[in-house]
Amino acid sequence: MADITRRFGWRHLRSAPTAHIRHHKRGKLTHDGAGLSFWYRSLSAALSEVPVNDRELAMAFHARTSDFQDVTVQATVTYRISDPAEAAARLDFSVDPDTGAWRGAPLEQIATLLTETAQQHTLDVLARTPLAGALVDGVAAVRERVAAGLAAEPRLPATGIDVVAVRVVAIRPEAEVERALRTPAREQIQQEADRATYERRAVAVERERTIAENELASQIELARREEQLVEQRGTNARREAEEGAAADGVRAEAEAARTVRLAGAEAEAARQVGAARAEAQAAWLRAHGEVEAATLHALAAARLAENLPHIDSLTLSPDVLTGLLSKLGRPEAGA
Repeated sequence: MADITRRFGWRHLRSAPTAHIRHHKRGKLTHDGAGLSFWYRSLSAALSEVPVNDRELAMAFHARTSDFQDVTVQATVTYRISDPAEAAARLDFSVDPDTGAWRGAPLEQIATLLTETAQQHTLDVLARTPLAGALVDGVAAVRERVAAGLAAEPRLPATGIDVVAVRVVAIRPEAEVERALRTPAREQIQQEADRATYERRAVAVERERTIAENELASQIELARREEQLVEQRGTNARREAEEGAAADGVRAEAEAARTVRLAGAEAEAARQVGAARAEAQAAWLRAHGEVEAATLHALAAARLAENLPHIDSLTLSPDVLTGLLSKLGRPEAGA
């Protein structure tokens, strides 16, 4: 939209570089070009503003396939006005000289023309294509057909319009049909998931069985080794008992031999002691047999005195002393 300024009954227009301005004064073209800036009087000026930049037109419409299924087509057409003079002559691009606003809706007319033309070619393609083919290859087929149809449309170049690009975003069926079409694929995916789950469970069961077998084999091996250990312990205990019995027998024999030798030695010693005592007794008896009786009495008294307790003093009466001396064969003390 052009920028218009008022000054003392005059108007000043300043346009953008992407807007083509055509200024007619009294039926004559006085200004023609993009990005213009000039003064004019509103009562005698006829202005047209034609955009010359690329414009995007999004469109969505319904179509029916060969198997009578309704689909929605989403597309975008990029176009530009290459001949502003032709466009201004065929469409109403005039603007209010006081405000700069379009008096009509030229862009809506162009959008209707492009949408109906694209829809016509799209319906022609999809009417001969089943739903499955439309969903698989329909985007490329519709894009090529719409691009070719718009390029061959005679009204577009007559209006100064060039189609830059055509893009088909999507072709989608109704929600119920789309869910029905997704069901086999989802079922297949679910079957694959179930199969993977079953295989994973089977592998887990196989691994658990292997682990159980390994544990059982380990227990069997452990039991066998315990049996060998018990058997070896019994053999060791039996051997230890036999060695202990043999050692006890050897010790008993040694003790018996020692006892026999000790008894023999004691008997021999007793015999020798007895013999020595007998000889000593015989010698003693022989010695006493050769001694007089008084001497024996004196010896007996001396032996008796040796065995008596300690006596500090002893008082003898004269009668006892006389009798003792008489027995010893000595004269009395007073004699």
